[in-house]
Amino acid sequence: MTVQILFTSIHISPSPSIFSIPDLKTNYKIPEIRKSSSLKLKSQNGHRCKKPKKSAEQLFHTLGIMSLSSSPTDDTPYSKLVSNIEEESVDSKTMWAKLGQRFNSAGIMSSLRVIFKEQHLALPHLNVPDIRWVNWKELKEQGFQGIVFDKDNTLTAPYAPSLWPAIADSLEDCKSVFQGRIALLSNSAGLYQYDPDGSEAKALEELIGIPVIRHGSKKPSGTAKDIEKYFGYDPSLLVMVGDRHFTDIVYGNRNGFLTILTEPLTLAGEPFIVRQVRKLEGVLVQYWCRKGLKPTRHHLLLSKHEYIKSPD
Repeated sequence: MTVQILFTSIHISPSPSIFSIPDLKTNYKIPEIRKSSSLKLKSQNGHRCKKPKKSAEQLFHTLGIMSLSSSPTDDTPYSKLVSNIEEESVDSKTMWAKLGQRFNSAGIMSSLRVIFKEQHLALPHLNVPDIRWVNWKELKEQGFQGIVFDKDNTLTAPYAPSLWPAIADSLEDCKSVFQGRIALLSNSAGLYQYDPDGSEAKALEELIGIPVIRHGSKKPSGTAKDIEKYFGYDPSLLVMVGDRHFTDIVYGNRNGFLTILTEPLTLAGEPFIVRQVRKLEGVLVQYWCRKGLKPTRHHLLLSKHEYIKSPD
C-alpha cells in the first residue's frame, strides 16, 4: 500500500505560534511556524491509514522540530518533548540572528557607493597577517589613544565566543600598552537590533576580556559617537582593526580612524556568501591599487614600517 503525505501551506514567521499535528494528540509550542498545518495520511483508495513511524520521524526532521535520534515515541515523556522543542527554539533564534547579521542592507548600499564613487575608503592604512604584527608601543608613542577591534576572523573564529589562541599574547600586550583602552565593535554582539538587552555583549566580554561597545548601526554605516563616548577621544586618535575591506575599513576611514586590515584567521565556519564577497573585495582593492589609488590621509601616520613588526 502506497502512503502519501499531504500538506497545507506552512508559513514561516519569527514569532512563535501553535503547530498542531493530530496524531500527537497534543498541541506543542513550536517556533518559526505560523498558522496551523494539517497532516493527512491516505492510502490509494482514499481511506485513512495508520501513520508509519519512519515517515513521521522524517517529517519531524524535515520541519526541523527535532532530530531523528530524538523523534517522539509512545513512551516519550511529555517533559522530554518540551525540552527538545525548547532547545530547537534557542537554535532557531540563533539562526535568525545569524541570518540577520549576514544580510546587511545598509552595508550593501554602502558597498555600491564605495565601488562607484568612494573607492579610497576601502583601502586600509596598514595591512598585516594578524594582530601579532602590529607594533602597539609605536602606535601609542605616535599619539594614538585606543584600539577598536572587529570580532569575527580578527580576534575569534567566525561566530566563535572564544579568543583565537595564537593572538592572545599580542592582545594582552595591546591592553598593557594602551592601559585597557581597547574595545570590540561587532555587527552582532552589542548591536541593539540583535542584542537589545546586552546579554550577548556581556557574555562575550566575560569570555574574551574586552569591553563590547553597544551601538545602533552595523558597520560600515553609522557614526562613531558611541565609540567617542566610550573612549573620550576623537576618532582620529583611535585605531580600527578588522578583516573586511567593505565593513571595518570603510567604517574606520569614513569616521577618521587609522585603519589596519588583518587577514582572516580561518575560513572554516565562514558562510559561503561571505567568502565570495571577501574575494570580490580583494579583487577590487587590488585593481584600485594597481590604478594608483591611495588610502585616505591620516595626520598621525608617518612611515607604515614603524607600526609593523615581526611577531615574537
